[in-house]
Amino acid sequence: MDAFTSLLYGFSIALEPINLFYVFIGVFAGTIIGMLPGLGPISALALMIPITFGMAPSSGLILMAGVYYGAIFGGSTSSILLNAPGVAGTVATSFDGYPMAQQGKAGKALAIAAYASFIGGTVSIIGLMLIAPALSKVAVSFGPAEYFALMILGLTAVVSLSDKSLVKGLMAAVFGMMVSIMGMDLQTGTERYTFGTIELLDGIDFLIVALGIFALAEVFYMLLKGGRQNTSQRNVIGSLRLTRSEVKEMAAPVGRSSVLGFFTGVLPGAGATIGSFLGYSLEKRIAKDADTFGKGNIKGVAAPEAANNAACGGSFVPLLTLGVPGSGTTAVLLGALLVMGVTPGPMLMEQRPDVFWGVIASMYIGNLFLLVLNLPLIPLIAKVLDTPRPILLALILIFCMVGVFGLNFSRYDLLFLLGFGLIGLAMRLYGFPAAPLILGMILGALMEESMRRALQISGGDWGVFIDKPISLTLLLLAALSLGLPLIKRAFKWGKTRRLSQQP
Repeated sequence: MDAFTSLLYGFSIALEPINLFYVFIGVFAGTIIGMLPGLGPISALALMIPITFGMAPSSGLILMAGVYYGAIFGGSTSSILLNAPGVAGTVATSFDGYPMAQQGKAGKALAIAAYASFIGGTVSIIGLMLIAPALSKVAVSFGPAEYFALMILGLTAVVSLSDKSLVKGLMAAVFGMMVSIMGMDLQTGTERYTFGTIELLDGIDFLIVALGIFALAEVFYMLLKGGRQNTSQRNVIGSLRLTRSEVKEMAAPVGRSSVLGFFTGVLPGAGATIGSFLGYSLEKRIAKDADTFGKGNIKGVAAPEAANNAACGGSFVPLLTLGVPGSGTTAVLLGALLVMGVTPGPMLMEQRPDVFWGVIASMYIGNLFLLVLNLPLIPLIAKVLDTPRPILLALILIFCMVGVFGLNFSRYDLLFLLGFGLIGLAMRLYGFPAAPLILGMILGALMEESMRRALQISGGDWGVFIDKPISLTLLLLAALSLGLPLIKRAFKWGKTRRLSQQP
């Protein structure tokens, strides 16, 4: 009852006309930002800090939070239509969303993404309202060793789902980790994989890799195939309506991924990207039609979209209850709160209930706004597929170049984009999966940092990773995720050999 009463108070804050306006503007701007590859919510929120300086803290955070979860909601559009992820959290959506668009089901893919995002966001808001204080204590119990083990599990779960070759999946993951640690080591000052180039001292931004591996590689692949690709289907938007069997098929994945994504978002440093990959890999592992994932399976769209939006809401748990940012985006939100004179932490609910409960209530309203905004616009948005192929390829190329150049205004970033586009094309031609590379890129530096901290705390004792029950359990699950496919293949090979030897 206390939570319900507090939520009613939050609605009294969020339903004020000025705050309703801020919710609408925030989610609308966030949706547009998420659709455009290269912008991302971090830079947008950083630019908004001076704007929110004169606002009431509750109004300022309502506006900025709307931009954040609106960008995650809208990021699926470019992933599905162009194979160019608008934000990192929607990379996994492109695995099945883009094939659906190529099959003439773009409208259905966008509708599934919208419904799954709404449900995932709603589940996370309920979790944030009911169990935020308890979950904040769980998040604190995760130390460097547990984070390292969790990231190992996430990486091995995706690698083990490599369709054709586990070895190729491991090679892609290792390459992604090598790219992630490229640059100068801040602790020792050692240059790693810079090849004496000053431009590589700061490493390579994730956006460059993602747009190169997915969007630019797709452009090169289309050019390579020339006029041989059938475009009659991919220019068809298709129906937005979901059949009863499709709703039933995606219901369980959306529910599981929403819960998984929320708990992943609660852990500082995990976030929407890892949550979406975990949701996708879980559904592919337990699905009876796992072989259709990556070819336009609706569960492959619903699961990551539910997970990334749930993780987005979950990331507010450590931010508001502990004052610990779980990602770059929530770090900007933390800075904005401090500028406005609000200190997040255990006392926030008592000292500034208008901020805490006002933001939670505004998320309910914001998710409804997002659903109402996006569903009617799907036919209009999907019209991008009607664009003639030469113009479409040129637009994808322009979006990628503008987005990448806007990061550091460096022409070298454009060269790196070209390089990763060629690498992505080679991976596609020779059957190397892209997901392990992208996740290795995301997790590599975080894994190294967690490993170093754990070893510093233990005085260099590697047993710290198996001494604690949580980290030991996670590492055992990681070993199983890699070992089970090998065991299955060994049994299958043995059975095939016995049958071939029978007279």
